[in-house]
Amino acid sequence: MSKIFVGIDTGGTFTDLVAADLDDGRYCYHKVPTTTGDPARGILEGIAELLDQNSLARKDVAFLVLGTTLATNAVLEGKWAATGLITTAGFRDVLELARQRRPHYFNLDIPKPMPPTARDCRLEVSERVAADGTVVTPLMEADVRRAVEILKAKKVEAVAICFMHAYANADHEERARALVKSLWPDIYLCTSNEVLGEFREFERFSTATVNASLMPIMDRYMEHFERGVADLGIPHTPRVMQSNGGAVSPGAVRKLPVNTFFSGPAGGVIGSVGLSRQLKAPNLITFDMGGTSTDVCLIRDGEPAKKSERQMGGFPVRTRTLDIHTIGAGGGSIAWIDAGGLLKVGPQSAGAYPGPAAYGRGGTKATVTDANVVLGRLSPKSLLGGRMAMHPDKAHAAIDELATSLRVDAVKAAAGVIEIINVNMMGAVRVISVEQGEDPRDFTLVAFGGAGPLHAADVARNMGMGKVLVPPRPGLLSAIGLLHADVRGDFSLTRLLRAEGANVKAFNAGLADLKKRGAEWLRGENKSEGESKARFEWFVDLRYFGQNFELIMPLAQERLTAANLARLSSAFHKRHKAFYGYDMPAQPVEIVNLRLVVTAARKAPVAAKISKKTFLKQIVKQSRRVWFPETGFVQTPVYERDQLPADWRATGPAIIEQMDATTVVPPKATIHNDTLGYLHMTLAVDGRGK
Repeated sequence: MSKIFVGIDTGGTFTDLVAADLDDGRYCYHKVPTTTGDPARGILEGIAELLDQNSLARKDVAFLVLGTTLATNAVLEGKWAATGLITTAGFRDVLELARQRRPHYFNLDIPKPMPPTARDCRLEVSERVAADGTVVTPLMEADVRRAVEILKAKKVEAVAICFMHAYANADHEERARALVKSLWPDIYLCTSNEVLGEFREFERFSTATVNASLMPIMDRYMEHFERGVADLGIPHTPRVMQSNGGAVSPGAVRKLPVNTFFSGPAGGVIGSVGLSRQLKAPNLITFDMGGTSTDVCLIRDGEPAKKSERQMGGFPVRTRTLDIHTIGAGGGSIAWIDAGGLLKVGPQSAGAYPGPAAYGRGGTKATVTDANVVLGRLSPKSLLGGRMAMHPDKAHAAIDELATSLRVDAVKAAAGVIEIINVNMMGAVRVISVEQGEDPRDFTLVAFGGAGPLHAADVARNMGMGKVLVPPRPGLLSAIGLLHADVRGDFSLTRLLRAEGANVKAFNAGLADLKKRGAEWLRGENKSEGESKARFEWFVDLRYFGQNFELIMPLAQERLTAANLARLSSAFHKRHKAFYGYDMPAQPVEIVNLRLVVTAARKAPVAAKISKKTFLKQIVKQSRRVWFPETGFVQTPVYERDQLPADWRATGPAIIEQMDATTVVPPKATIHNDTLGYLHMTLAVDGRGK
């Protein structure tokens, strides 16, 4: 019996699917338009088509994993469920008060973000726990019952329970949870302690309420998806990618949907980590440009950057994620003219429907895709290996209308659209490199996503980066990366104490609590593999006494001693100096949070085998006029990527087409197709393109 792994990456415009046969190394690919009204339906139809078209038995599917942006879109569009909050008396307005920080210091007209729960649905109850976990005021259960009745009358779908200092003592939250469940069994419910067992009440309250607001949405989605997979005849429960790069069961997603904000983009980063090891290229910047957005992430020494907090819809969500920066820039980004007559591109997108004008689905507004068609960079005939017809006349009409409004010719308008979207994406690359103290010129830009290879050379050249790498299946790399996801869970709790021998007992009690939680979670998530194959990794957040920010450092073991703490403090001083340029050895060091990462590795499919038959000869499909900034329109050869010979080299200009993406090679750039099927582009940039 074969073992088939299936990965699905749902984007704003297309849904990418890949199946890998673990026995013979065969990969099969499929790409379908995303059904935005009912995402699960399009996914299930795509799975059926992928398996049936390639004669793969559904009963042989041993692992199926989904990357989704549903939670992200729900928050960004404000389409969360009606949510209630039960909190400590005097703290209903924590979500409104927030922090002193503003997104733009010199703009007073920026509206405050709307909390996930309206003020009249935030109800206070009498209770109070001190920062050390001692009970100051017992929980008044009558207040909880009254809050339930009020929230029932307001017809909320979900409730978050957030009490002060619940990270130090969760008894009141757990008792309130039991009461709410007994009075309202069918309500979606979570507590701040189970979502984020850390101090800082605003971040904890925000994360918990955002999580509660997404629970009904993700539950319905997961139920439709899980049932549909079973109805297809696939015997195993599907998995869902988390923001941390690990795959979990739908049940885990239902409880903690905040862990899926970067579910889809995480697949591309994990896939890039794999190719980093395969090609021995440790320093990469991933550049994933799709139809709606562009995601970038920095990989140094083979390890992707990570963060513990992200802003979603204007509110902080504290959960361990890959440090992926996303902007609204994609092939479907709409070009428009602002009140001052200036050309702007995005973040609004034409999406999958109606889509760019060139798709012929009813879209009439000029988009980045239409500009690429007008400039000859995209095929005017078809995409997706001929399965999707293009309508260049409609693309020209959309760009002509934009050009008329700008009082320029169509070529200048299209070139302006491309230049602006490239500048927007350069800004995203700067955020994860220059703003983090990294020089992008020391990295290779990995171009993937349906539109990444179209724009990668322009972005890299303007950033001073001399190398671009295009994987064999760039438009499907995120789906391929999903197949390599391990089972992973992140756990944390606050123990705000000085790193001194007197506090060893408290630290070890916290570490033991984390280990218990991690083992229980693993038994539910990884029944087939067992706890013995899992890896437990320990970390701590440290800071100097009086600071308000921390550095995460690893622990060598799960139990601390006074000697361990001394060595940890010494290592922290060195790390602090490396990060910030100074240290304070005389200042006491605090441990703020204890962390545990549980990882159960799975057998991953081998890299796709490339048939030598496809490398018999080089085929030039055709040539067409393509516009480049340095040359204008020039006759350019167009190659079929699947027919490029091994170790093939050429000098631009060139266009390389394949089913899932198009690669643009500018004039004077060199391109090399290695024996594994990767395209290596070298750009002459300020003497550094070597």
